[in-house]
Amino acid sequence: MGRIVAIEHISLDGVIQAPARADEDRRGGFALGGWAASNNDPAMQQFIGERMGDAWSLLVGRVTYEDLASVWPKMPRPNPIAESLDRVEKFVVSNTLSEPFPWKNSTLLKGDGAAAVASLKREHEKTLVVFGSAALLQSLMPRGLIDEYVLQIHPIVLGKGLRLFSPDGTFSKLELVGSEKTKTGVLLAVYRPMP
Repeated sequence: MGRIVAIEHISLDGVIQAPARADEDRRGGFALGGWAASNNDPAMQQFIGERMGDAWSLLVGRVTYEDLASVWPKMPRPNPIAESLDRVEKFVVSNTLSEPFPWKNSTLLKGDGAAAVASLKREHEKTLVVFGSAALLQSLMPRGLIDEYVLQIHPIVLGKGLRLFSPDGTFSKLELVGSEKTKTGVLLAVYRPMP
């Protein structure tokens, strides 16, 4: 059985929308894209890499997949991150996309997303890493499918945007199992759901 690890840039007020680029995700008129870029620190990549492990696959929703597929395959090489994303298995939860995908090693999960992910988790031996994908995560949380949250908590309040935790979500307690502070003031925190 695999495990699911959600790795997110998150503002102090819980926003995870468009952390990397101004044009990343403008849904809902969001105009603050790229808000996390100025806080990048090599310690973040090391911390995340340790949480992902060597055997991992990518699990994303449609919007995140389309964004990643529009950027990473076109990155100049050599680029270890782009090469890793090309090689890794990618599972895409969507009822609007269809196969074949242009980005290699991509597989479509259709139908009830949470049910498809639960089945994949039972059968898959690797860590399933989720980046972004707020709607997907919010569908997995009530079913107890997230095993770990790796949050890069930025010292910023955005006031609007898609949030990791839905305001009408279910009650849950989390245990802090690791943390570190970067030189740029980002708190790296690992939480696991408590029974």
